[in-house]
Amino acid sequence: MRHRVKKHLHLKGKDQAHRKSVVRSLVSAFFEKGSIVTTNKRALAITPTIEKLIEVAKGPTTEYNKIRYIAPEVFTEAASRAIMSVAKNYTERHGGYSRITPIKYRDGDGALLVKIELV
Repeated sequence: MRHRVKKHLHLKGKDQAHRKSVVRSLVSAFFEKGSIVTTNKRALAITPTIEKLIEVAKGPTTEYNKIRYIAPEVFTEAASRAIMSVAKNYTERHGGYSRITPIKYRDGDGALLVKIELV
């Protein structure tokens, strides 16, 4: 049985290392730029990671421990700095840090393109 399997992370039959790499690169680009345009499936795959990283950056632990947790989840140092600065804006908020807005269907394969941005 497939209990407790995250169904939004399957990403069309890619193996685990490829899925992790795609999520890491999308999360890094998201925090560096503030918003990105991607497919709906990929946006749903990175949303839990975005939520967790902001919650960690808001938490009461030391800066060193925050960096130790954030560093494996993103590729660049600029992205980890952006996470730390973004978290200061959400001290009173408990979740729901990102918004997914549908844009259009892609011409080539008909995939739904969405814009994911910080609220």
